[in-house]
Amino acid sequence: MKVAIVHEWLVTRAGSEKVVEEILGLYPDADLFTLICALPPGQDGMIRGRKVTTSFLQNMWGARTRHRLFMPLMPLAVEQFDLSSYDLVISSSHAVAKGVITGPNQVHISYIHSPMRYAWDLQHTYLAESGLTRGFRSALARVLLHYLRIWDMRTANGPERMIANSAYIARRIAKVYRREADVVFPPVDIEAMPFSTERGDFYLAASRMTPYKRMALIASAFARTPDKKLVIIGDGPELPLVRRIATPNIEVLGYLGDAPLRDYMRRAKAFVFAAEEDFGIMPVEAQACGAPVIAFGRGGALETVVGPQAARPTGLFFDSQSEEAIIAAVERFEAESERFRPENCRANAERFSQNAFRSAFKAIVDQETSRVLAARLRAA
Repeated sequence: MKVAIVHEWLVTRAGSEKVVEEILGLYPDADLFTLICALPPGQDGMIRGRKVTTSFLQNMWGARTRHRLFMPLMPLAVEQFDLSSYDLVISSSHAVAKGVITGPNQVHISYIHSPMRYAWDLQHTYLAESGLTRGFRSALARVLLHYLRIWDMRTANGPERMIANSAYIARRIAKVYRREADVVFPPVDIEAMPFSTERGDFYLAASRMTPYKRMALIASAFARTPDKKLVIIGDGPELPLVRRIATPNIEVLGYLGDAPLRDYMRRAKAFVFAAEEDFGIMPVEAQACGAPVIAFGRGGALETVVGPQAARPTGLFFDSQSEEAIIAAVERFEAESERFRPENCRANAERFSQNAFRSAFKAIVDQETSRVLAARLRAA
C-alpha cells in the first residue's frame, strides 16, 4: 500500500512529533506531509532522507517562527494536499491535520492528540491568556474560532477511524465530534531513560514554556518555599517570565537536550507537573527514570500516574492550579516520600513503551484496512 502521513507542523520535536516519528518507523516508505517544516538542527533526524511535502504557508513571511498566527489559513492549506494517489492516509492531528481530503477508495485513520483546544473547551482560557477578552481584536478572534469550530466539526466525518492518545481525549472526541475512538497511548522510549534508585535533593519541572503548561505557576509556588530546591528546564515564550519569578532556590536552565534532561530526571526527588495535559509524555519519562510525579489531577496524568490510594503509588495529585495547592502537595509528598518507590515508577512507565504503541497502533490500522478492503470486494 502507498502510505501518506500528515502532521500539522514540524517546528520542534515535542510529544506529538515523537508520535509521528514512531509512525514513520512503522511505515518507512511513507511520504510525509506537513504545513510548515522548520525543525532545528539536531531535531530533524526524523525527516532526513524522506520526501516531505509542505504547504503554501512554508514560504510566507514569519510562518516558520510564528506559525500559530497563521491558524486561520491552516484549514485551507491542509485541504490543498493532493493525496489522491495514496491507499492509506494517517493523520496526526491536534489542530487541522484530520481535515485532509480523501476519497472513497482510500483509508484515512486519524491519531487525535486533541480536538483543537483553543477552539473548543479552552477557548476562554486562551483568549484570556492572549489578552483578547475585549475590543476589536477579541471580536475578530471569536469570529475566527467560531468558523474554525464549524470546519473542525465538518471534517470530523473524514477519517474512517479515530485513535485517541488517552481515555481523556476519547471522552473529548465523543463530546465534540460525537464519535467513538480507540485509545492507544503515545510511545515513550523507556529503554533510553536512565533509571536510578538514588534521589537528589531537588524537584524538577520541565516542559515547553507556553501558558497552559503552567511553568510560571510552579515557579511562583516554589518561590514561596525557599527551603525547597527546584530546577526548571525548557524553552518557550514564558521563559523570561519564569526567570523573573525565580528566587535563589530556583534554577532556570532553559532548553537542554535529551541526555542532560534525562540525567536531571534520574536524580530528581520528584517531577512537578501542573498542566491539564491530554496525555503528558514528560511525567511518564520521569517515572521511567525512577522519579515520582506530583501532578495536577486532571487530564492524562490520571491515566499515567498511580495515585497514593494504590498499594504501589508512583505519585500524587493536587486538585487546583494554584500556588497553595502545589505547596500543599509538595508537603504531602515529603511526609509520605517513602511510599513512592523508584522501582514502582519504572514498572508503571513500561506500560507506555514504544513496543506497546507499535503493536496497538499497527493492529488497528491493519484491522481497518482489512475491513475497508473486504467491503470493497463485497461491493464489487
